[in-house]
Amino acid sequence: MPERPFIAKEYPIGHKDDPFEKSKIESQIQERLSKRTYPDQNGASLCGPAAFFYCLQMDRPDIYEQAARELWRYGKTKIGELEIKPGDGCRHPKGSFCNQYGERISGLDWLTLASLRDSENTIMNYDEISDQVAGITMWEKLTEWFEKAGYEKVFDNISVFSHSNVNDIINLNQYIKKGYRVVSLISAGMLDSITGDTSMKNHWVVWEGEVSSKGIPINSNEINNDNMVNLNMFSWGKIYQQVKGGNNLNYFLKHTFGGLVFKPIK
Repeated sequence: MPERPFIAKEYPIGHKDDPFEKSKIESQIQERLSKRTYPDQNGASLCGPAAFFYCLQMDRPDIYEQAARELWRYGKTKIGELEIKPGDGCRHPKGSFCNQYGERISGLDWLTLASLRDSENTIMNYDEISDQVAGITMWEKLTEWFEKAGYEKVFDNISVFSHSNVNDIINLNQYIKKGYRVVSLISAGMLDSITGDTSMKNHWVVWEGEVSSKGIPINSNEINNDNMVNLNMFSWGKIYQQVKGGNNLNYFLKHTFGGLVFKPIK
């Protein structure tokens, strides 16, 4: 039998904490199929791949499962025209998969998220758990992943030089209402799971509802910028209203930089 493609340098086959041990991967796949868990890059800079694989998990769990199993068995897979073939370094990652709080990233998420990022990264290898720079995804690349996999991009209002305005949010709300996938570029500082604040474009999330104020979707530019808002979204393996409490529309706009809109894969 050929050697298993993924072996962590510090957790070889037989190690009790081997993240790629078959039964662990199987259990993690089943949790995804039953939607008990979702892609979670944790401390790794893999929010772009997490957004992509989350959409795939929700829209085509059968394809998600097949991709994960093929990566574990063969070290490569193909989703539509999207070829995922990580290099040797990514398949033999360095660094600790665990810390005092538990897993830093699951074996399944490394198989899928890091493999996708490494396959598309011609400049730097993604081969270490704590790697940050090699994992940042630009919107052109994220769009390419979705389109190659079979999604159709129907709209894009990513703001390169400034943050979003009210009309940008109204447009994205309209697409959400019609059942499209909205993948948005934000500053992670507005999330309640993040300590402190940032205003940089540094995180991808997937909307799971419309941006609303007091439960009413924002659908008119006559709304007061002082109105408190929130948004149900996917980020870091969780889906809930994640905007820091007590913040208004103006705050939300300053931390949001538009979105990519895709027709779900069939």
